[in-house]
Amino acid sequence: MNSREHGLSEGPMVKGNGYKPANLHRWGPGVRDVYALHYIVSGRGFLETGQGIFPVEAGGSFMIFPQMEVYYYPDPQDPWAYCWIEFSGSEALRLLDMIHLTPEQPVAVLPAPQDLSPLFGRVKANELEPYARERAEAGLHLLLSYYMEYYPSEQAAAKKDYAGSAKAYIESNYWKSSLSVLDVVEYVKIERSYLFRLFKKATGMSISGYLTAFRVRRACELLGESRLSVKSLSYSVGYHDPLYFSKIFKKVTTYTPSQYRKAYKEGKVALAGVDRG
Repeated sequence: MNSREHGLSEGPMVKGNGYKPANLHRWGPGVRDVYALHYIVSGRGFLETGQGIFPVEAGGSFMIFPQMEVYYYPDPQDPWAYCWIEFSGSEALRLLDMIHLTPEQPVAVLPAPQDLSPLFGRVKANELEPYARERAEAGLHLLLSYYMEYYPSEQAAAKKDYAGSAKAYIESNYWKSSLSVLDVVEYVKIERSYLFRLFKKATGMSISGYLTAFRVRRACELLGESRLSVKSLSYSVGYHDPLYFSKIFKKVTTYTPSQYRKAYKEGKVALAGVDRG
């Protein structure tokens, strides 16, 4: 069992938090049974583990892992002030797997692009009311999401699914008549031809082809589930011209919308278009 597998108790994730003003306070050597994330607000100090001595300056962070012996102390010439938060649980382990802080490299040396101390201050520990505990855990999720963004692990970087993001964007915005391929490219924020290749490989379709097919798929669902008129249905799937919509629909399905509705109700045809999975 590695250091990350300890401290996975049930119950509230957030165990404690606070702010330590600049002074000569030091802790250890010793071990904790929780994760303890520290963010340096000002000054500098040092974290000692079995892996070595790690200097940490303002804007940097360090993590104490469960059952890992540590000793940390300020630089006497420029003592640090820091925020800290303690947490545990299996959900914490899932989040930390997405962050490049490990028992072997417990320090984020590069300063965060923004001051993270307000995010620490929003999380309250040891709350009694269920709604307050939910807020505390939501605050911890928000805080760790910034660490996932600023200090992503290799696993997190590998999980960037550009084609999946493009699909999700289409499936959330297909009803907008103005939705274009350029909108999708700008949302995903990678080079256009590279996205086209990734998307084609993942779906077997072009982005524009997927958009059309998805709109038709949704139209088929609405034809089967509702009594919307063709005009209302065409608006609902991103076409403001019912005649043009009917033309596209027939090209994809070989049916007019009215014919499809009738055939669907008679059980003669299944949904057309693309899978939503």
